[in-house]
Amino acid sequence: MSSPKFRVAISGAGIGGLVLALTIGKYSNLPIDLYEAQSEITTVGAGISIWRRTMEILEELGLSEDIAKVASRPTDPTHGFHFRKSDNPQGGLDWFHQAFSYGGSSMHRRDMMDMLENHLPSTCTVHFLKRLTTYTQQDSGGVNLCFSDGTTATADVLVGADGIRSPTRKVMFEDLASRDPAAIDIERLPDYVDPSWTGCLIYRSLVTTEKLKGVAPNHPAATEMMMAGPPEPSHNLSLTIIQACGKGKHVVSYPVSRGTLINVVGFVSDPQAAGKRFKGHWVTDVLEEELMRSFEDYEPQVQTLLQCCEKPSRWALHVVNELPLSTSGRVAIMGDACHAMTPHFGAGAGQAIEDAFVLGRLLAHELTTTDNLPAALRIYQDVRLPFSSWVARESLKTGDIYEFLLPGLYSGLDQSREKEDLDRLQRMIIKQWEWQGKDGSIAEWIAAEKRLMESFSRRFCKL
Repeated sequence: MSSPKFRVAISGAGIGGLVLALTIGKYSNLPIDLYEAQSEITTVGAGISIWRRTMEILEELGLSEDIAKVASRPTDPTHGFHFRKSDNPQGGLDWFHQAFSYGGSSMHRRDMMDMLENHLPSTCTVHFLKRLTTYTQQDSGGVNLCFSDGTTATADVLVGADGIRSPTRKVMFEDLASRDPAAIDIERLPDYVDPSWTGCLIYRSLVTTEKLKGVAPNHPAATEMMMAGPPEPSHNLSLTIIQACGKGKHVVSYPVSRGTLINVVGFVSDPQAAGKRFKGHWVTDVLEEELMRSFEDYEPQVQTLLQCCEKPSRWALHVVNELPLSTSGRVAIMGDACHAMTPHFGAGAGQAIEDAFVLGRLLAHELTTTDNLPAALRIYQDVRLPFSSWVARESLKTGDIYEFLLPGLYSGLDQSREKEDLDRLQRMIIKQWEWQGKDGSIAEWIAAEKRLMESFSRRFCKL
């Protein structure tokens, strides 16, 4: 490889930031400074779904064998969904069971983080206890970074992978508002800077498969993802994501940690609260009784699963409002900093990984230099932002379908045409998931590289 052309700073060592560093390091020898606010690389949450379009990126990065050791993967390229109408204490109604041929895996988020950290390139230096507070772009082209401990650093390009409350996003849009007001809608500046509460509360917990089987040996959350053999890399799971749906609520369960654990997530939505300010901590531990009360009108099958939950946490589900741009000068944002979304597609981590792959390949490309860094970042924006914004919109819509909240469709209350209405929702859900089977970010990278080469050719011709 040739000598390094510029230095990359990444704010945030979450899944997106780690994959970005890994991608840059695989395809170049660019020096990377990865700044993490915590004292170590940590994570919140439990289960994570990786679908086919994201899996192909991880395989491209050489992570196949590591994934096989920690992931729960189907033995064929299908991923099952079992839907029930469950908001009836007397018993639920099987709605439909659908197998999607979109491949993918589920795994514990901690396993994913450990795997990525173990593959960080030697060109990457991780700096802990470095919480970015602000930055300034210099006329000379560099970016000055300021951290909460009073220290500073410099880089040629800054990528904010710093989450839903991203300081990089905040500074980017406030800077644009003062320096180039025509670039954004000034009246919407608070919408771009601040996350928005969806009106939804999420209850999360992990249940050991052994515990659930001890209470209910035939419970579908345990039996529909049984091991084909001992928990060894050569054995896979038949995966089923169970959706227990109801009016304004639903419960999702699926296996992680090679089937030894079941990730349980309960959603309680209040559409009237969407967009209002949430008072209190976004994430807090709650008593098991609060979780049970939230779904006391649900069928016994769901009640049994929830009774096995220990130490549940409650999350106020916030999202990033749709943004008009994701880069300015030599600064870009990605992942949750750019498009934090609802989890109804299990796509948040996947979209961060896809951002990281396309952006990382652009930064590592031999045609990208300090002179055309802003142009390369705009290509990343033009290729990724429209799609990730669409995924975020459709994820929100899909959640409304699951909870019978989409205007003009089945409300869960009128049972006069229940079968026909549920059949219609079934067709809509299948259509909602079709994008997972289409080309992913390998194809997006090819399109981005083509744009980069065309941009370079035009610049060369002018010279």
